[in-house]
Amino acid sequence: TLTVKLGISPCLSFFADKDYENAIKYYSEAVEANPTNAVYYSNRSLAYLRTECYGYALADATKALEIDKNYIKGYYRRATSNMALGKFKAALKDYETVVKVRPNDKDAKMKYQECNKIVKQKAFERAIASDEIKKSVVDSLDIENMTIEDEYTGPKLEDGKVTAKFMNDMVEWFKDQKKIHRKCAYQILISAKDLLSKLPSLVEITLKETEKISICGDTHGQFYDLLHIFDLNGLPSPANPYLFNGDFVDRGSFSLEVILTLFGYKLLYPDCFFLLRGNHETDNMNQMYGFEGEIKAKYTAQMFQLFSEVFQWLPLAQCINGKVLVMHGGLFSEDGVTLDDLRKIERNRQPPDSGPMCDLLWSDPQPQNGRSVSKRGVSCQFGPDVTERFLTENKLDFIIRSHEVKPEGYEVTHNGKCITVFSAPNYCDQMGNKGAYIHLRGSDLKPEFHQFTAVPHPNVKPMAYANSLMQMGMM
Repeated sequence: TLTVKLGISPCLSFFADKDYENAIKYYSEAVEANPTNAVYYSNRSLAYLRTECYGYALADATKALEIDKNYIKGYYRRATSNMALGKFKAALKDYETVVKVRPNDKDAKMKYQECNKIVKQKAFERAIASDEIKKSVVDSLDIENMTIEDEYTGPKLEDGKVTAKFMNDMVEWFKDQKKIHRKCAYQILISAKDLLSKLPSLVEITLKETEKISICGDTHGQFYDLLHIFDLNGLPSPANPYLFNGDFVDRGSFSLEVILTLFGYKLLYPDCFFLLRGNHETDNMNQMYGFEGEIKAKYTAQMFQLFSEVFQWLPLAQCINGKVLVMHGGLFSEDGVTLDDLRKIERNRQPPDSGPMCDLLWSDPQPQNGRSVSKRGVSCQFGPDVTERFLTENKLDFIIRSHEVKPEGYEVTHNGKCITVFSAPNYCDQMGNKGAYIHLRGSDLKPEFHQFTAVPHPNVKPMAYANSLMQMGMM
């Protein structure tokens, strides 16, 4: 094979070029040619980490350690994989091994300390979980008597209501990297929770023949790219409806600005601006990938707790004209799931580890028929036959989902029946991908794809350890 003939240097060049798919391809060739080399498995594990295939990364790191139990990078990669999967105790054990062998490794020591902190926090949360019914943060807030200081010159809500002027002013305020007053932020969150809690788990809308809707995928805290979408496609309005398909926060450094902007437009145009939950609108993801740290840095832990409550009320799927189903992740681990099953999901909770709610947020398509273990370590992967059966049983034409970076910003698979759209260009400032959004028109429901590239943004570092999962070095 090419890898065996030329050695490993081509693979390292793929890492340098951020071409992780080819790195995976050629390390796979190396593994096939020499299945007893721990380095090949470990480095393919890193490539899987870079593409967020944490389940595959974990399997490769584990295999590397089966081959060589003293291979320290294997422990490091396995720890990182378990950390990404929320398996903190297992990650802590491996990080501890790395730190013992390399006591002067600052990066490993930092990750060990962060993981240890999370393990202790989880233990504390379990200890207090037996308390009586958990009270809402809203019950502890006295919004009416919350004072807005005279020196604050930023946007304010009018009688507690979002207006078009407020939205324009808030966006401009955010563009200058300024925070809105905490009273305004709390007012938006409380109103958003009240509005979202009245919605069904499956939102159903009808587009008239002359109407269109713009469907956007992951935005991941990339506020300036979100504004670029509005520049290209127009601001939200009753005549220009939008659907944002989850993963609004984490990874990027401006998640607060993204989510308050989206919640603001939802409040301004509740019947023509739609938001669905992604796998990153969850506590575990927010703890690891930046949002919790960002909110605590910009406001307080209490405000993050309120965000968590609001996220639990985000709808899980949306059906357009009874023919197109939109969800963040994808289809299900078992056949026979109906739209009525989606309507019945009790969503006001953190997602379970399995079942339809988990699948809607986490699953991914695969090219081959059938189902397989998820590359992410959560939910499953589903083939074109699974998609075809689901669509036939529910009298649907196709599905639109997000959840995966695509070089062109979108991808059409499963004979045109499964469409992925991703709206965070140059994801994590390093993937080099385009972003995209989709137009659907009521007249024919034929998807029209619109691509765009990343725009400049202020150089602000992410506010949490786990953003480094995408940025860590070879070690």
